[in-house]
Parts: sequence; structure tokens; C-alpha cells
Amino acid sequence: MDLDGGAGNNKRVFNRHGTDSSKNQKVCFHWRAGKCTRFPCSFLHSEPSHPSGSAAAASSSSTANGSGAPKRFADDSRFSGSAQRRGPNFKNNHNNSWGRMGANNKVVRKTEKVCNYWVQGNCTFGDKCRFLHSWSLGEGFSMLNHLDGHQKLLSGIVLPAGMDKLFTGSKDETLRAWDANSGQCTGVINLGGEVGCMISEGLWLFVGIPNAVKAWNTQTNQEFSLSGPAGQVYAMIVGNGLLFAGTQEGILAWKFNAVTNSFEPAASLKGHTLPVVSLMVGANRLYSGSMDHSIKVWSLETLQCLQTLTEHTNVVMSLLCWDQFLLSCSLDQTIKVWVASENGNLEVTYTHNEEHGLLNLRGMHDLESKPVLLCACNDNYVWLYDLPSFSERGRIFAKQEIRAIEVGPSGLFFTGDGTGFKVWKWAEPVATT
Repeated sequence: MDLDGGAGNNKRVFNRHGTDSSKNQKVCFHWRAGKCTRFPCSFLHSEPSHPSGSAAAASSSSTANGSGAPKRFADDSRFSGSAQRRGPNFKNNHNNSWGRMGANNKVVRKTEKVCNYWVQGNCTFGDKCRFLHSWSLGEGFSMLNHLDGHQKLLSGIVLPAGMDKLFTGSKDETLRAWDANSGQCTGVINLGGEVGCMISEGLWLFVGIPNAVKAWNTQTNQEFSLSGPAGQVYAMIVGNGLLFAGTQEGILAWKFNAVTNSFEPAASLKGHTLPVVSLMVGANRLYSGSMDHSIKVWSLETLQCLQTLTEHTNVVMSLLCWDQFLLSCSLDQTIKVWVASENGNLEVTYTHNEEHGLLNLRGMHDLESKPVLLCACNDNYVWLYDLPSFSERGRIFAKQEIRAIEVGPSGLFFTGDGTGFKVWKWAEPVATT
């Protein structure tokens, strides 16, 4: 890689718990599926009390995958150096606890706002100001650094496994390399087009720009330009030895030929009627989200469309696999959780409502191995939720929309907006005696 040195009414829904002792003691079937809309409901919106000992067992089973291990995100392995992404095990369909709040879950109050004068650097109230003088709200994580250099919105952050460099791409048509230890920008590439997305896989760094995908081998510095896309490349993912790209006209796939040392076109997946803006791989499936409001499920073996999901009512901006579930977010202000039914088709098992459109989903574990969902909204916030309860852990604020989120090792994660990117870290758990 040749780098030039230099510089309303949609309230957040947590399932309602009935408090009327005269209710029918049967648990609401629709509440268990996360779909009950009746308030008040004549059935219980909570699990009945268990005999001593059985409640603990039930709690344990809801947070384990059957072997006593905590649930893990499908793409966690990429941060431990493995290139293989573990997909959701859709064959293990079972009752779940989506949206249910445990007694010990803390919910951050939603009334705090960042002080606009503090953001501009001229608040005169200091500690007496009734608004926040901080870029985050919540406990357990903190900001380590804020790095700038790009002139426009960041659209991608990549921290390749095994490297001491971090790469950022932007709408300002540049790719920047950063030293992961010092935080200094070590080089800039002018791409000649806005960066729509970035990913890394093994030794490869892929950058999507209008009408092309740029590929760099970070070990040999070989550079390739993959032609074929028409218009902007919005999303990329690797699965079953293929590189997939979501474009204005559908999904394109390439395969690397070691004999000719080149990327060769492998397939073109048609079916969406508008541009494909999100991709995810899991359970030997490719999932694609589109501006046509739909999600399509493709076989990675045959590249045939197996199912089309149409429950969203606006652009499907991001997809995420977690355990046996698929999560999707949309500008329709919802996150939907999908699970396979007995016939193998995906169905919505829970819907989480936000007050603004959602842009990006990423999953990680805190330093206590608890799964956390990071949700970027178009209100310039990133919401942090515990899974599967969707109880709030905190919020991250920005001056502009946060379009780029990346997860790193040792509890690190990164958020990028139009002013640069911030480095965050989960705090070590406090030892108790």
C-alpha cells in the first residue's frame, strides 16, 4: 500500500410487566414472543415464580448456549485472529428473554442532553450547568482519545487482526492509516471517490468506492481494483471464500485466484429492486438489506434466494448475527430480532422501538463477557444495550451522525462521525470481597 505521509409516541419499549394481582395467572403467549400490544393485558407479562432453585436454573439457561458458555456474537472470532465468522445456530430455536428486564438491570435516564454551549467551548455555567459536559452517559466505559484529520463524515473504521495499524475511510475521498499505539496518522491515500464501506479479512483490506472495490494486501502491499459495480459500493462481507459487495444494482461476488494472483468475478445476485446497503454472513447464509425495505436470505452454497423478509417499512441499514438470532435495524426506527421457525424460515420474535432512525449495529462483549449491542441512530447518538434484555447501559454523543463503529481487542471500540473518530474502552470489573 503506497501511503503518502501526512496528515414522539414511539417510546423505547421494554416489555410491560403486569401488576394487577387479579390477572389470569397464565403467561401471555404474545408477550413471550415480544409481540403483545394489549395494555392492559389480561394475562401475565412476567414469568410465574419458580420453586426454590428452579429460578436460578431458568436464568442460567436463558444466558447460555446449552454448554454453560455465554452467548457470543457471530463475528467475535475476527477479533481473536480467526478469519472464520461463526453464524447463528438457527436449529436451536427456543424461548428467549428479548426485551425482558431483570431486577438488577440499571436503566440510564433518558432526560439528559449534551450542553450545546459546552460543545462550542463557551458554556459559562461550568459544574452548575444542568446539561451534560461529556461525550457519553453511563458507567463502565470511558473515552480514551479523539482523533481528527478527515474533512467529512467517516464511513468506515477497520482494525485488522494482528496489525498495529487502524484504517479509516471518509466521504472526503481519502483513506488514512493510524498508528494504533501512538494515535498518529501515518499516511493518506487519495481514492478519487467517496468511501462507502470498508472491511478487512485476513491480510486483505477492502474499500468500496463508486464503480469499484479497492483491495490491498497489507503484507505484500499489492493493490487491486475490482471493477464491475455500478455506482456506490455500500456494504461488503466475506463468506465461503467469496467477497460480496452491495451496490446500486444488487450484489456482486469475486473469488481470489491464487494461480493468476487476481480477483475474478464469481456471481451477480439479483432480486432487490433498489440498492443493497447492508450485508451479513452466518449459518451458511448471506443476508442482504436494501433500500427497498426488504431483507433477502441467500444460500452460500448455491447463491439462490431462500426467503425475502418484508417486515421493515424503510431502508434496512444494518444486519448482525448473534447466537441463533439475526438482528436488523432500519430507518423505520426499529430493531427486529429474527429466529428460525420449525420450517426453517425466519420470523420476528421481538421488535425494539427507537425514537429515531437506526444506522448501524455492532456487537461486542464488555470485560465481564456480557454481550452489548451498539446502535447508532440518526439523532447523533449511539445507544448501548445489554442483550437480550435491551436494558440501557449508556449513550455516546456526537456533533454529527455516527456512521462508523468498529470493535477491537481488550474492550476497545471506536466511533466515527464528521469530526473524526473517538476511542472508547470498557472498564475493568470491580473486584468484590
